[in-house]
Formats: sequence, C-alpha cells, structure tokens
Amino acid sequence: MTFNEEKIKCPKCGELISIDTVLTHQIEEKVKKDFEGTQKGKEDEIAQKSEELKKLAQKIEESQKDIDKVIAEKVTNQLTVEKIKLFKEAKVEAEKEQNSKTMLLEEELKSKNDKLAQATKNEVELRKKAIKLEEDKRAFELEKMRQLEEERKLIVEEANKKATEEQQYVIAQLNKKLTDANKVKDELARKLEQGSQQTQGEVLELELESQLKEAFPQDEIVPVPKGVTGADIVQKVIDRSGRECGQIVWESKKTKAWSDGWIQKLKDDQRAIKADLAVIVSIALPEDVKGFAFRNGVWLCDVKMFIALAVALRMNLEAITREKAMSVGKNEKMEILYSYLTGIEFKQRVEAIVEAFSSMDDSLKKERLAYEKIWSEREQQLKKVIKNTVGMYGDLSGLVALPQIKRLELGE
Repeated sequence: MTFNEEKIKCPKCGELISIDTVLTHQIEEKVKKDFEGTQKGKEDEIAQKSEELKKLAQKIEESQKDIDKVIAEKVTNQLTVEKIKLFKEAKVEAEKEQNSKTMLLEEELKSKNDKLAQATKNEVELRKKAIKLEEDKRAFELEKMRQLEEERKLIVEEANKKATEEQQYVIAQLNKKLTDANKVKDELARKLEQGSQQTQGEVLELELESQLKEAFPQDEIVPVPKGVTGADIVQKVIDRSGRECGQIVWESKKTKAWSDGWIQKLKDDQRAIKADLAVIVSIALPEDVKGFAFRNGVWLCDVKMFIALAVALRMNLEAITREKAMSVGKNEKMEILYSYLTGIEFKQRVEAIVEAFSSMDDSLKKERLAYEKIWSEREQQLKKVIKNTVGMYGDLSGLVALPQIKRLELGE
C-alpha cells in the first residue's frame, strides 16, 4: 500500500527530505552509537580483566607452572563466555531498540491507515451528496416539464372550449333532431314488438291507416271495426272534382308464413262490399313474389311498397272514372276496364310507378341513415370531449384549487 510521505526541508542544504527517512536514519544512528559505546565499554572491561588475568596467570605461572595449560584453557573459556554474554546482552539491547522502532512505525502506519479510512469515508459522503443533488436536479426539471405540460393542456382546453361554444347551437339542433328521430324509432319499435300476434297485426293496420290518410287526405279511409267480418281498411278514392272513383279494400298481415287462403277470403270480402280492387299488405309473401304481384284477382304487396302501389291503383281508378264519364256504352267500357286491369300495360304502369316510389323511398332512407350516422358520430365525439374535460378537471382539482364549475359539480 502506498502512502503520501510527509517531507521537511533540510536546514543545511535546503533539500526536501522525507520525515520517515529522517526518523529512520536518526534511530539507526542512535542505536549504532549506543551499541558502539556499549561495545567499547565491554571491550575495555574485557581488556582490563585480561590484564588482571595475565597478572594472575604470571603469579600462577610462577607458583604453579604445572597447571599453566589448564589455567590458560580456563582463561580462554572464560573469555569466550564473557564475549558470548556481552554479545547476547548487546543483541538484546539491539532487539529492544529494533522493537521500539517497529512499534513506532506500526503506530505511524496505523495513524496513516486511520487517516486514509477517514478520507475514503469523506469521499463516499461527498459522492452521495453529489448523486443526491443530481437526482434532485432531475426531479426539479421533471416537475417543471409536468407543469409546462399542464399549462399547455389548459391552453388547448380553453381553445377547444371556445371552438365548442361556437358550435353548441348547431350541435344542439342536431341533438334535438337526433332525439326526435330516436323517439320516433323507439315508438315504432315498441309498437312493432308489442304483445301478441293480434296486437302486432292491429299495430300494422293502424300504421297502414295512418299512412294512407297522410298520403291521400282527400280520400275517405274507413277502418273496419274489430269483431266485424271483412277486410281491415276500405279506401274510397275521390278525385279533385269530388267524384267517387271506386273503392280499394286493404288487408294487413303480420305473420311469419304466407297462406294462400288469404286471397280467397279477401275476394269474398271484396264482393261483399262491391270494391273495385283488393290488396293484401303482408310481411311474409309467397317465395316467387318480390315487392308486389297480381294473383287471382288480388294484389299482393310488401309493407315497404304499399303506398307506391296505392298511388298507382288510385291513378288508374281516376283514369277509368274519367273514361266512364266520357264514354257511351257501359258494357263496352267495363270490358275495356277489365281488359286493361288484367293486361300487361296496366301491370307495367303500376310497376313503373312503384319502382319510382321505391327509388325515392330508398334515397330517403339512405339520407336518413347518413344523417343518423353523422349525428351518432358527433354525439360520441361530444361525449368523449365531455368525459375527457371532466376527467382533466378532476385530476387538476386533486392538485390545485380550481374555480368551481357548477355543471361539473354535484348539486347540494
């Protein structure tokens, strides 16, 4: 591990020297001087003792020449022991000095480690604070962006509100028309779906009567009372001059299946009231009949086309009446009338009139469906605008205190 060394300036040469190097050098010099002083004292002491031993040896040599060799060996051993002792003592002193130096270095190392740990801890804290400041900055920027977005939404809402207020009158008219159309549709659906088969037939009969009266106000439309045998409706055709041109009997049927027995029954009713023409208006027709057809002296017609057929039949009755007024010879005219009514020309004229009315009816229905589609789309758009406006008002009300809008609040 590398540490930053503290340095001092040398008072003599001015050079920067590491404190660790100076301390180490001083300790080494001190130990060296102490060791050398101790060693010199020991050597002087040894030298002194050697002199004493030499003198003692000379005395012993004089007195005991026979044991010179033994004494010399003992002196030598004694010197060796003393040297070993002195060496050990010097070694112990040196080890003590070295241990002191080692402990000092360890304490210094520990101090430096503590300082490094504290510096690392401070750096970690600083980095944490820097990260927190960066996060706070980002959160502040995000909040500002949100506030700007809310302001932009309020501006767009205000613009949309102004544009919506300019169109409210038109939309209100369209909504009223749509509401009226839905009421008519719902009423008709209710009438068509109500009750039993007899009640449904009565509804269809009332509808035929209502449309005939509306289409031909100058004619006399007489419904046959319930419980009385006969057709459902008798139409007395009256031209502009007030002349009665003939009668048409109408029978309405609202069933799922066709019955051929209806034709004979209506012919009997026709004879009973001496009507000129007879028509069965039915939802279910024979498989080979599309729209309308003349069969066995009775006209068969789909519900959607009965007004067109009524116009054609009425026009022909008026034409025949005019012919009768101008003709001489009743029998011949009756034959001409019968031939004309049963001929291809009359059928083609009726078909042409019915097709023209059917085309007009289809165009009217398409136009009605188109307007209903437009009204429905605008109604959904209005609902979406209102829903989003209420949602935005609720979101903002949870954040800030907004001015109260009565139409968006609950009543007391």
